[in-house]
Amino acid sequence: MIIEITIPSPGESINEVEIANWLVEDGDIVEKDQEIAEVESDKATLPLIAPESGKIKIVAPVGETIAVGSLACSIDTSFAGEVKSKPAEVKADALIAKTVEAKKESAPTVESKKPTSNTFDQVKISPVARKMMEEGNLSVEEVINGLRRISKSDIEAIQSLPKDAVHVQGFTAQEPSRDVEKSKMTSLRKKLSKRLVAVKNETAMLTTFNEVDMTAVMALRKTYQNKFVEKHGIKLGFMSFFTKAVTEALKLHPSVNAMIDGDELVFPKFCDIGIAVQTPKGLMVPVIRNAESMNLAEIEAKLMELAGKARAGRISLDDITGGTFTITNGGVFGSLLSTPILNPPQSGILGMHNIIERPVAINGQVVVRPMMYIALSYDHRVIDGKDSVGFLVKVKEFIESPQRMLYNGVNPDNLLLGI
Repeated sequence: MIIEITIPSPGESINEVEIANWLVEDGDIVEKDQEIAEVESDKATLPLIAPESGKIKIVAPVGETIAVGSLACSIDTSFAGEVKSKPAEVKADALIAKTVEAKKESAPTVESKKPTSNTFDQVKISPVARKMMEEGNLSVEEVINGLRRISKSDIEAIQSLPKDAVHVQGFTAQEPSRDVEKSKMTSLRKKLSKRLVAVKNETAMLTTFNEVDMTAVMALRKTYQNKFVEKHGIKLGFMSFFTKAVTEALKLHPSVNAMIDGDELVFPKFCDIGIAVQTPKGLMVPVIRNAESMNLAEIEAKLMELAGKARAGRISLDDITGGTFTITNGGVFGSLLSTPILNPPQSGILGMHNIIERPVAINGQVVVRPMMYIALSYDHRVIDGKDSVGFLVKVKEFIESPQRMLYNGVNPDNLLLGI
């Protein structure tokens, strides 16, 4: 029986998609529930699943726009039960192993395993290591080559080298080139580009800055990291602190959590926090829903789940839709300061940056502290200067005194003293 597989609808308002990648080859034998392709829309990348086992016939080409509901491939179930096609990586490994074995069989027999070239003449060898090599009758090539196996990334790295590259004792000298490489923009990248331009043209975006002393948070992590991992099975990172600080600050400054809907201002009573994640296919913003009700461990666990799905290309539309506020962390890439762009229809986005030790004045003394610049970009149509600055100051206070997050921003000493 021939089963036709059509392009599923990724969600409302999406009529066209692209086949980003076929995970099998035409004529392969696939199994039921096996992922056979990646379907990319302007919002997310979704897997195409084989409904039954059999021989696949691919119809839709990679990279071309195809309408939702169109035929992607067909499966002949009469071939079900035959040997399943192996992944490309497994085939490559088998081919490499076969080639190496063939070279071994065809290689001439020698009495001593001495280096046959001067490729590794400059390698320094300790006396103990040299003695062990002599006892084991090993050459330098065999030791170095035996330290690792050829992987997919190694092959891709070699293939990316220019054909006219000249190798001289480990140094690659490359002839000047005027070549230009072009690649088609993905639907996700095109949609992202349009949204970014629209933000600049349709909002009154402004950015305010502050700096945060990370000493208290870093001390908490260092002191309790092992117990936290033992208790919750996950590491304690900086993002959970900032997410919690943001939710507490949004309670005190609800306009930062608001957005425009036609002629109305909408003030959500919940905090759905989007976390910007860089993926191979572009920037995605999965959403942690009701983050205001979560503790640090729950935030870390949810963040790891969503980030993993985004980087693996398995994020769903439900995971990335909605959101009332966004956090982006350019510091992981070394950014010292930036002005993040709004994620519409949201009115605010917090930018985290690199942590650098800097001299600061504290109580009249110059001391070195781990400092981070933070930035809040906001839509001035919704958020006034007082709320934007006040919100960022509250985030700073929560990070510098994390215990305040338990008392709605009030200093615990004041609560204890009743003042």
